[in-house]
Amino acid sequence: MKDVEKTPRRIAQVLTVALGAAAAICVDESAAPFVPVAIADEPVATNRKELPMWMTAGGQRFAVTVADNDVARAFASQLPLSLDMSELNGNEKHGALPRALSSADASRPGTLRKGDVMLYGAKTVVVFYATFRSSYAYTRLGTVNEPELLPQALGDGAVRVGFSAE
Repeated sequence: MKDVEKTPRRIAQVLTVALGAAAAICVDESAAPFVPVAIADEPVATNRKELPMWMTAGGQRFAVTVADNDVARAFASQLPLSLDMSELNGNEKHGALPRALSSADASRPGTLRKGDVMLYGAKTVVVFYATFRSSYAYTRLGTVNEPELLPQALGDGAVRVGFSAE
């Protein structure tokens, strides 16, 4: 059940499979089988009025699910935004915001995951493109929905990363 709670995309996938199974039970066997339709690659909104956000890097566009906290909403209010992000430790890119945000919600997540978009301190946005353990404190801004291509899109050195609501 924990996997279902991780992302709205996963919930949508599980519901699609469940609806397909239910349709197969209710449909006449001579009818064509139910084929689930692919979910559009967009941030999925939920009842908590989730903000859509996109991240662009290296010619790739990524849907980002914005975290449900005041700091993430304050970050989203600064969009559109382009940041020159530097390489650090072979697992993350970091760049300075034009205006500082509150870091009151900072915590030590223990494990940082590929696709995490975090705030370090009050002014540094960090995009992680590898999963690893860390003792540093961050405030979650969001999560890249499908982070598999992040290492390639972010590249080896500095990169300009765009964040937008469209």
